Amino acid sequence: MNIGTFSYPLPVNEPVLSYAPGTREREQLKITLAALKAEKADVPMYIGGEEVYTKTKVSIHPPHERNFVLGHFSMGDKKHVQQAIDAALTAKDKWAALSWESRAGIFLKAADLIATKYRYHMNGTTMLGQSKNAYQAEIDSACELIDFLRFNVHFLSEIYKQQPISSPGMHNRLEYRPLEGFVLAVTPFNFTAIGGNLPTSAAMCGNVVVWKPANTQVYSAQMFMKILKEAGLPDGVINLILLTDRS
Repeated sequence: MNIGTFSYPLPVNEPVLSYAPGTREREQLKITLAALKAEKADVPMYIGGEEVYTKTKVSIHPPHERNFVLGHFSMGDKKHVQQAIDAALTAKDKWAALSWESRAGIFLKAADLIATKYRYHMNGTTMLGQSKNAYQAEIDSACELIDFLRFNVHFLSEIYKQQPISSPGMHNRLEYRPLEGFVLAVTPFNFTAIGGNLPTSAAMCGNVVVWKPANTQVYSAQMFMKILKEAGLPDGVINLILLTDRS
């Protein structure tokens, strides 16, 4: 087995696209927005390796276009919360035992996917679900979320390098381990990037997570969850549950 300290240099901030008239990104975003509005989303919960649908459906509307239905999400209950906790705890030991470099690679891959393949989908779902304009969404759901993922990897690698001073005749060593149990991430409606940062920052450290986004941010949250899965996040590490904000 090869053992080494792997370097994650300080990244640069993701460039902000302008979406000015005549730009390629403006045209691509228009195409994506039209495609998103043409389909009716049926958003599940993600518990373990399952996409969980329920009979209780909650409609999703753009705040600026309340009569338009983007789709529905499946609302869960206490049973689904317990299932998410169980799935997280089942995944815990294997995830914690995975090398830090392997965990980091998943989140760096997710950042690259947002920067390229899914940039307009992250921005489009944020625009439609949370009523942001193109520039606001670009700063939030693309650039800031990408930066969170990349900078968190870098700074966590710096934390892992920190060791205590040893006096003569002894050797002090600090070992970093995940928390006991699971982490509950309850995230707000107003920033897609914060919604993505809370569960992933905990997961990077080897923790398993139950993620409950605001029901007014479900549309972009499920898009990010799809990206994490494509990036290679193992089942049960982050479990997305959908509840009303009164649950």
